[in-house]
Amino acid sequence: MKAYQIKIDLTGSDPLIWRRVIMPADATFNRLHDIIQMVMEFHDDHLFAFDLSGDNMIVTNDEDMYQEHQDFKKNRKAIRAKMLDVPPEYEDIQRVRMQELEKVVRKPAGIKIDTYLEKYGQLHYTYDFGDNWRFLITLEKTRYDYYYGYPTLIDGAETAPPEDVGGLPGYYEFLRVYNDSSQPDYKRMTEWFQEQMYRGYNPAFINGTLKFIKYRKTEWDKLNDSN
Repeated sequence: MKAYQIKIDLTGSDPLIWRRVIMPADATFNRLHDIIQMVMEFHDDHLFAFDLSGDNMIVTNDEDMYQEHQDFKKNRKAIRAKMLDVPPEYEDIQRVRMQELEKVVRKPAGIKIDTYLEKYGQLHYTYDFGDNWRFLITLEKTRYDYYYGYPTLIDGAETAPPEDVGGLPGYYEFLRVYNDSSQPDYKRMTEWFQEQMYRGYNPAFINGTLKFIKYRKTEWDKLNDSN
């Protein structure tokens, strides 16, 4: 089976939080999203997007963004005329907005990663537009000796942050308090930590969850499979 060996880096983390994974090459962007969620032990509670700037495209589960682009395609001329009919001081702002609307928006279950990962060698992924977790996915090698229908974690380092901690600045503040019992917020932070089921980096546990990833089917996956 054709497979990709990829490295997933949490951009801006120091020391770097990263995972190395082997995954089937015929995966959709939705499946790659699932993999990132599992190896970072997130809970898949927020919106996400893959930025394919080279193709002027975004792959996202943001339904509002998708519908906005569909409306723009149907009414492109009228929307362009309305948006550009503004005083000169607002023209630059509207042009930037127009460029955003011109981007193709695709749903993640309806498009596979192979063309784009092989074309660019890297993919940019953002999860939770509030906390703004940014990841760089790098294709390290293509393999033809992989015989499993699910991904496998083969290496990595550092514990990933819990959800809703406030991005990297919030995570490092969380660690500062959590690792110092003399801090006034230590008890509150510890209780929150337990609610989040936050745990240290555990490759065996992660691989146990990855084995079930091929059985995770959203309604859009099923629809795509039937077409």
